[in-house]
Amino acid sequence: MHAAVSEAAERDRDIVELLRQAGRDRAFEELLRRYEGKVYRLCCALLRDRTQAEDAAQESLVRVWKALDRYDERASLSSWIYAITRNRCLTALEKRRPLDSLDEMGEEAEIELPAPGEPGEGHAELLGLVELLPERLRRALVLYYYEERSVSEVALMLGCPEGTVKTTLFRARAALTEMLKRRGLDDPAYWQEDAP
Repeated sequence: MHAAVSEAAERDRDIVELLRQAGRDRAFEELLRRYEGKVYRLCCALLRDRTQAEDAAQESLVRVWKALDRYDERASLSSWIYAITRNRCLTALEKRRPLDSLDEMGEEAEIELPAPGEPGEGHAELLGLVELLPERLRRALVLYYYEERSVSEVALMLGCPEGTVKTTLFRARAALTEMLKRRGLDDPAYWQEDAP
């Protein structure tokens, strides 16, 4: 994880220099240009609700703005921004409902899935199953597979060690495999594009 942190610090060196030389306003303009979309996407991945994600992203950026003068470079700028954003999202989630634990799968909710055999239903069905995963499993899986983040980036965004991300991804894949088996969809031929 140290390599990812040093790469992130190097990538944002220009913003840190702007903060030192030109002050908070100029540094924040560049920070906003670089991170506004990333903060929003992280909020979407964590909250799964556009309206709440927009609110959380805006609140996170306001918190970043207010605290920017106190940024002390102990963590990379991106890690610091993601930590503020993650904490804001976790607060929103706590208000909404308690977080699921890694060990509890609970009962699967009923969702509308396309009937087997419909063309192109595989992707929609898989997305539906991902939505059924417990929150912690789903967050890591969405960031890694759908947002195409590296394990080290997911670890930075979620504020946990890389080993925890790897374990969480393993458990998420195992949970999805079990869900597919229960639905009779674990045959690889089902997922091939030219399957009937």
